[in-house]
Amino acid sequence: MRQISVILALSFALTTLGQQIRMRDLNDLININDPGWPIVEDWIGKATNKVELLPKDKIRADTALYQAQVTTRSPMGAIIYQTGGILVDNGWIRILGSGSERLDRSIMEWNKNKSFKNIGDPPSFLLIADDVLGGFFALNAGGIEQSNIGKVYYFAPDNQTWESTEMGYSDFLIFCFQGDLEKFYQGYRWDDWINDITGLDGNKGIHCLPYLWTKEGKDINSTNRKPVPLQELWDLYFTQLDN
Repeated sequence: MRQISVILALSFALTTLGQQIRMRDLNDLININDPGWPIVEDWIGKATNKVELLPKDKIRADTALYQAQVTTRSPMGAIIYQTGGILVDNGWIRILGSGSERLDRSIMEWNKNKSFKNIGDPPSFLLIADDVLGGFFALNAGGIEQSNIGKVYYFAPDNQTWESTEMGYSDFLIFCFQGDLEKFYQGYRWDDWINDITGLDGNKGIHCLPYLWTKEGKDINSTNRKPVPLQELWDLYFTQLDN
């Protein structure tokens, strides 16, 4: 397996900290001789979980890759350039790419005003995926924790903390495609969850009342659940943290 040690978050945070990133041309980011996409395809071919690739729009893919400033030799660059995003396990997990009709946000669009202010600013972390409950996966670039740079963290909606998965980006993808998601999400899934999320817009998540972090919300089957914009869940969780 190819291990990508210099990932987007690291190159942003460690080599250009406090500075605007020197933006490379799109042609410099597209690796024809050693593309990462065949590696990602191989992982998907071995998937034990349901994986759906969303179609890309070339203009959006070009824009997203340029904004991300990561080459297509890496799995992240390959996903950004080759897909509009990836839905895993009937859409429970959404891996961000360049944006598509059913997942209408690119990785950099989604991170703007969350992990950085302007395109070209070094992010303190990079949101790479999320789930329907508003659980967020992010690569740490020092903004979540000073240690474990380059590791994927999960923001759990039931305890509202960032938890390290101890995985890098490549290992995270393999986990999504081949890992035991039932075990990872034990206690998070309600009866008939598949029917409830099938066809759910990728820009929406499931809002639960009582909140999942309360005593009353621990039994998710007893909560009232409705689709809301995912941005609303982000604002809810992080406003709670700020307070």
